[in-house]
Amino acid sequence: MSDAIQMIVMPKWGLAMQEGMVAQWHVAEGAKITKGQEIVDIETSKIANVFESPISGTLRRLVVKDGETVPVAYLIGVVAEESVTDAEIDAFVEDFKANFVFDAAGAGGPEPEDATTAAGRIRYLEMGDGEGAPIVFIHGYGGDLNNWMFNQEELSAGHKTYAVDLPGHGGSTKDVGDMGLRGLAAAVVAFMDTKDIAKAHLVGHSMGGATALLLALEQPDRVASATLVAPAALGDEINMDYINGFIEEKRAKKLRPVLEMLVGDPSLISKDMVEDVLKFKRLDGVDAALKKLRDALMPGGKQAGSLRDGLAGLKVPVQILWGEVDQVLPVGHSEGLPASIKVTRFAGVGHMPHMEKAAETNELIRALAG
Repeated sequence: MSDAIQMIVMPKWGLAMQEGMVAQWHVAEGAKITKGQEIVDIETSKIANVFESPISGTLRRLVVKDGETVPVAYLIGVVAEESVTDAEIDAFVEDFKANFVFDAAGAGGPEPEDATTAAGRIRYLEMGDGEGAPIVFIHGYGGDLNNWMFNQEELSAGHKTYAVDLPGHGGSTKDVGDMGLRGLAAAVVAFMDTKDIAKAHLVGHSMGGATALLLALEQPDRVASATLVAPAALGDEINMDYINGFIEEKRAKKLRPVLEMLVGDPSLISKDMVEDVLKFKRLDGVDAALKKLRDALMPGGKQAGSLRDGLAGLKVPVQILWGEVDQVLPVGHSEGLPASIKVTRFAGVGHMPHMEKAAETNELIRALAG
């Protein structure tokens, strides 16, 4: 392949994704695009989201048109220098189509594993390699390791990365006992000990953000840096309509508006995402675990144990990312923090900046983790 021709291919979002539909291109042939620019809406059976360009240059060819569905890794667009002729691009596209093998695109890749830890069974996904401290991703309440589908693979270039299911979630133990925030933090440390991780860059969302922050405050020798995405434990307010709705709603029609509270654009919540949450909630032990965690972390409908007062004494680099239209935790909790903590707010973004603004989030994590 000529270095003057670059490919944009159907991304793989999550372990189960095999194909995606190009819902709508936001750029036309001949447009100059930049890395990280939102160029096309992609819909899958699990999630709908905007795809940000992995490269910069001139978009010379839209290979897949709006409404077409193609396998993961299939060529959807061609970026090429102006010196490349249309005939050369035609030949490049035809060669790709002639040699594309679907099985090779959809197969392979890492699979989640189980670790036996002092906190019980912890499911995790390991990706990447690199020197220095790895990155450990910690999801929020009701989430799992798949919440980092837009982040882990990207950041595994140059870093070993681990995404974990916290106790009570995903494929991890559902025995949470009377576990509160310190119990969750202890579970992360237990996982790190099992994997011989002396120190890690922690990336935590919501409840996972509070978990990462507690470790940064109380066990700074185990934390190289912490990126907190809409973290809990910086104030007492929380939208209990979301928390209780997530636990209690058993029908897709009623659960959908609850999940739509997570994002700035409700269209990002797909039918299959709703069904996946319902399937998770039907697993043995999940209902009890979620209720126990709710009662420990949010007694009386308020967050327990604000960590705000300890922020001035942080000994590790910490940054906070927040969506300005977050409906679960108030973005106001990111105000009035010590000047040493960099705060980035995203306009039009809800409670999931790492999914809604993945490229920007990844760059910020990379900048802090090195």
